[in-house]
Amino acid sequence: MDNLLLSISAGTVDWSRAQFALTAIYHWLFVPLTLGLALIMGIMETCYYRTGKTFWKDASRFWQKLFGINFAMGVATGIILEFEFGTNWSNYSWFVGDIFGAPLAIEGIVAFFLEATFVGVMFFGWEKVSRGFHLASTWLTGIGATISAWWILVANAWMQYPVGQAFNPDTMRNEMTSFAEVALSPFAIDKFFHTVISAWIIGAIFTVAVSCYLMYRRRHDEVQACRDRRLAVQSMKIASIVGLVSSLLAIHTGDSSAYMVAQSQPMKLAAMEALYNGGQGEGLTVAAAVNPFSQPDYASGEEPPLKIAMPNMLSFLATRDFNGYVPGINDIIRGGYTMPDGTTAISLDEKMERGRKAIAALSGYREAQANGDAIAAAGHRKTLDENIKYFGYGYIDNAEQTVPYIPLCFWAFRVMVGLGVLFLLFFALSTFLSYKKDITKMRWLHVTGMALLPLGYIASEAGWLVAEFGRQPWTIQDMLPTWVAVSDISSASVMLTFFIFLALFTLLLIVEISIMCKAIKKGPEYERNE
Repeated sequence: MDNLLLSISAGTVDWSRAQFALTAIYHWLFVPLTLGLALIMGIMETCYYRTGKTFWKDASRFWQKLFGINFAMGVATGIILEFEFGTNWSNYSWFVGDIFGAPLAIEGIVAFFLEATFVGVMFFGWEKVSRGFHLASTWLTGIGATISAWWILVANAWMQYPVGQAFNPDTMRNEMTSFAEVALSPFAIDKFFHTVISAWIIGAIFTVAVSCYLMYRRRHDEVQACRDRRLAVQSMKIASIVGLVSSLLAIHTGDSSAYMVAQSQPMKLAAMEALYNGGQGEGLTVAAAVNPFSQPDYASGEEPPLKIAMPNMLSFLATRDFNGYVPGINDIIRGGYTMPDGTTAISLDEKMERGRKAIAALSGYREAQANGDAIAAAGHRKTLDENIKYFGYGYIDNAEQTVPYIPLCFWAFRVMVGLGVLFLLFFALSTFLSYKKDITKMRWLHVTGMALLPLGYIASEAGWLVAEFGRQPWTIQDMLPTWVAVSDISSASVMLTFFIFLALFTLLLIVEISIMCKAIKKGPEYERNE
């Protein structure tokens, strides 16, 4: 592996990261809306099933049409994303494919086929199957999409919290020892609920925005306009409740996520807070003058200027103790503090030394095995097992490589949280107004609802940035640095495909927005008057 590293250029690493980030960002524009609209349209069709009113059938079909447009685009980008593991990240795929591939295979075999089976019934079975079977198909389409997200998030969570695996020096691979540990790790469960709940918020924001548009615009056909306004009001009532409940749940799952990060990824938490030197009773930073364009001088230990913090709240968030100890970036590098499990944290220098011992022991073990020297192989294997926990640190050259880009983590986290609070307040207001007032003439509410749509996507992408950039330099936490995971290919070829994908994904996004806008502008199709 060391010889391979010498042949991989920095350009290949940078362009591979850029290409994967590009694909993931575009893919994540489609996924949350798929999951969010699945819940909205399921609720609406349930209303139709219970009441038998054609109005709810018309509403369900309208939102299902928008769901279908978005669903198709999400599948296209998701397939490309999975192929990139084999093309650009072959070392990663070889090293942990036994573990990482399992949830992705299940996602493709089980969840995707569940979606594919029932999505056809949902779109084309209105007059061909019973109301009950069609309702089940609608919910199963949404459940299939959610299960699909579950297995993808299990794979992602394992990268951030690797469990249920053991390294096999004979195959040079990490192999799964417990599927249950991988699939049901606390990190995976928490990530799943927080991600899906945030997608419900996106679905609610989208529904509110479209509903506000239907109320805001003026139609020449007054009968059609009345129908649109009625559908918009009822849709906004449902979306506002879904958004309000989801926002409250997101606070709980977000708190749990932060606690999990504090336990297993302290460097990510320190970067999110721009916390250079930690301590007891640390405050949660509300705002600070962190330069967004350059990595700060964290080694100096000086706090960011103009810092405003909530006293003791970071300690409570990270330790469930208002006076708990939270390590900063420099503390993690120096070591010597007491970790959550009661052990003393070792320094980065010691981790690097033990990582190099593990790499050397692996090389010695394989050489002894090739020479048939069982005694020497056993000795090297013992050294490897003692230091394998720090294997990835053997490829680290200096402390700077282990610190994520602080400005991005710091500001993305605050954008996500700040917009989340804004959504909570808006949904509380829109729930009250839609049930107590005539909202069809509230132009300010319509404009506000439409303006929230891009903010919803910004918040969603900001959350992804925090999760993924915050764990750098690791593709797998403490196990495999980014520059060890890439394929040995030319940077020029990756750069070329980057711009091809950029053009392709941008075209797909333009096409989807165009089709979606035409469908919204056309509005719902009504069967008859009730």
